[in-house]
Amino acid sequence: MFKKILIANRGEIAVRIIRACKEWGIQTVAIHSDVDKESMHVKLADESLCVGSRQPVDSYLNIPSILSAIEVTNSDAVHPGYGFLSENYNFAKILKDNDIKFIGPSPEIIKMMGDKIKAKHTAKKYGIPVIEGSEAGVFNLDMGKNIAKQIGYPILIKAAGGGGGRGMKVVKSEEEFDNLFLTAKSEAKKFFANDEVYIEKFFENPRHIEVQVLSGKNRTVHLHERDCSVQRRHQKLIEETPSPVLTENSRNDLFDKTVKMVSQIGYEGAGTVEYIYENGKFYFLEMNTRVQVEHPVSEMVTGIDIVKEQIWIAYSGDTALKQSDINPRGHAIECRINAEDPSKNFQPSPGLIGMCHQPSGFRTRVDGSIYQGYRVTPYYDSLICKLICHGRNRTEAIQRTLRSLDEFVIEGITTTIDLHKSLLKHEKFINSDFNVTWLDKDQVV
Repeated sequence: MFKKILIANRGEIAVRIIRACKEWGIQTVAIHSDVDKESMHVKLADESLCVGSRQPVDSYLNIPSILSAIEVTNSDAVHPGYGFLSENYNFAKILKDNDIKFIGPSPEIIKMMGDKIKAKHTAKKYGIPVIEGSEAGVFNLDMGKNIAKQIGYPILIKAAGGGGGRGMKVVKSEEEFDNLFLTAKSEAKKFFANDEVYIEKFFENPRHIEVQVLSGKNRTVHLHERDCSVQRRHQKLIEETPSPVLTENSRNDLFDKTVKMVSQIGYEGAGTVEYIYENGKFYFLEMNTRVQVEHPVSEMVTGIDIVKEQIWIAYSGDTALKQSDINPRGHAIECRINAEDPSKNFQPSPGLIGMCHQPSGFRTRVDGSIYQGYRVTPYYDSLICKLICHGRNRTEAIQRTLRSLDEFVIEGITTTIDLHKSLLKHEKFINSDFNVTWLDKDQVV
């Protein structure tokens, strides 16, 4: 097994990776910015190094500085977590060229599936339905307007080089097109250093469903699906598994097609294939070539540690799991707890945490990186922890999550805990009568 892994990330996912490494008996190295020196991942790692100042481009995205940290600590592998450099082709290629293991798929696969247009063509090649839209990048207003007319409004403009709602704009009419097209290109340039965008038909009432896979040289398995349809402005708030709206036939068809594509492209590692689901039909959305924020719900129902499996596949080249080993039980729900104020349009709420008590109890898990006396900075993503609860069925999972949210105490900053309580008690959530547009359309938040 690897002797030492450098975690090229911060926050709750860095803590999550460190824990998995410790269970493998692997030494860990934390990197941090100048304002993160008191972070939990720094305290838990065996070694830590400062790689730059507070701005991500100067630290967590600073490839030369991170490479120096790898060399100084004699690390033999790097786990990128999610975000930052996790889907960066150049970073993965540099590591490969220097015989340092990148815990993820090959640079070539990252490049192919990270380009949303190429990924769409790949999915189509292997028999997965894709959303009607442009076959290549759209580079100017006239070209975009012609494609939009052919598809019919409303349409969706999306960044070719990234996701997470950045560079994504819904255009309902031709009058809105010019401004939103230019805004999408500007955002794509800012967040992904690539202003290429493409256009797709916009679905009015879809669910967002994704399939978790683990794949090696000789075998690909799936860990069933997650339903991530509770979103606000394309940002996920609550995830659950299994999806309460799928039939067994549609579920198995989705799994078969997903596993076929992932195995055929030679994918190695953990990955997630995301879909739009509307009127009983699935359409390929994208593939994330990394661990997802919401991976714990799959772990709770399957009993499989996805991060430990990632590390094993990177080391051995294959997964030891067979599909028959994966037998999900019960229902799991994850709430993303953010340092934000929902009453002020989700304005970030950095600051010093006072009293801090996190819930525990039967089938209750908190993945986080906060503690009493920790200062939440304004420089990074506002996610501070995740609450994951498991029940024998969906009703029990909801009740356990509500009980756990009631136990949460985080003083000194404003969080989304009360929002999650409201959402889980909402009639539409209880009846699973919602889609990705629910919160925005109904102005629930």
